[in-house]
Amino acid sequence: MFAETLESVRSQPSKRALYVRAIVAALAAIFALKIYWFVRWGFWHDQQVPDFAAFHLVAQRVWLGDLDLTYRFAVFMKMQASQSGGATGFMPWTYPPQFDLLLAPLAFLPTWAAYALFTGATLAAYLMTLRKLAGEHFAQVLVILFPAIAITIGCGQNGFLTGALIGLVCAHADRRQVLAGLALGAMVIKPHLAVAIGLYLLVTRQWVTIAVAAGVVLVSSLACTLAFGPQIWLAWLGAIKESAGFLEQGLYPLFRMISGYAALYNFGVPAGGAFWGQVTIAGLALATVVLGVVRGMPPSFTLGVAAVVSVMISPYAYDYDLPITGVGLALLLPDLPKVASPRERSIMYTLLMLAGAYGLLQSTSLASGFDERFKPAIAGAALMVLLTMLLQTMWRNALPAPSVELGAPARALE
Repeated sequence: MFAETLESVRSQPSKRALYVRAIVAALAAIFALKIYWFVRWGFWHDQQVPDFAAFHLVAQRVWLGDLDLTYRFAVFMKMQASQSGGATGFMPWTYPPQFDLLLAPLAFLPTWAAYALFTGATLAAYLMTLRKLAGEHFAQVLVILFPAIAITIGCGQNGFLTGALIGLVCAHADRRQVLAGLALGAMVIKPHLAVAIGLYLLVTRQWVTIAVAAGVVLVSSLACTLAFGPQIWLAWLGAIKESAGFLEQGLYPLFRMISGYAALYNFGVPAGGAFWGQVTIAGLALATVVLGVVRGMPPSFTLGVAAVVSVMISPYAYDYDLPITGVGLALLLPDLPKVASPRERSIMYTLLMLAGAYGLLQSTSLASGFDERFKPAIAGAALMVLLTMLLQTMWRNALPAPSVELGAPARALE
């Protein structure tokens, strides 16, 4: 069975170390090649526009004093075109102002150095957090998540940052609630990816974590208001409304998205039907988290489920958001063999690998010649199947829930 082959990676310390070194070396090579790409060509080459180009451009606009204009799609496109000789990608800017504030220092660095600092630092933080959570399962998680990690390095997105933050919440939710709250509050940069974790904390009545997170959101919002002016919030809300229209019209590269909405829309379901399909999927995802708590599953297992389904809540989620699922997988692996058969685990692992590998393929020149209208959102479909399997697994099983520290190295619960 595929699952048993993957799980055998942790059979010996020397074998685990070999796999970890090989995968980290491969990731380092991809990272180095991407830095060279930026040194050689900057952000714009052969009509390829990496996502990090938008990050660096926004950082510059912070200091130029016209940040609110980046939230107007037509104006932002002109800004991109002016820096690229006419080459642009479809990149509306809808991040909360807190993320703009985080990016601002990158404006003082050349393109390659800004990319190296942002991606290198967030990748290191993500891998350290993942290793803490996964313990002896670290190598297996890296094997399954390799395509997703590689594509996030390639586009310079913030999937490692959000993955590290969710990982910190999971690692410290049990005993260090203030630290968990700080990490959860920092997820204001992508709040839709923290909904499932937030629900878990609410159901389990972890009020300190929730209060600290709310405080971080309020303080950071005040800082943004002082830095950018109150008009920045109107600009941000306008961008969200505009992006919703783009999503309804199918203008985003839906084949790179991992949501149920994207999968249904690209399979021919009208926008309205795809939206209600997404609502149903989000409801089932949240119900899976609640079910884990109600049935007394171990906190680490239920948190793992919450992390995995975090990317299934919003219609707007991309393959570079998949590192969060690695956090969930790290928490699930110690107990997954107790509740899922080898065949079921094989399918689960394959679905996660497929979601990342499909995005990696679509981001290369191998798939550039295909009409985007005929590219199905395979990753979204894969995650829909995975959600069904998780829900079924939670419904039919209940594991004892001993008191353990979530930040401790992962191990099977007795």
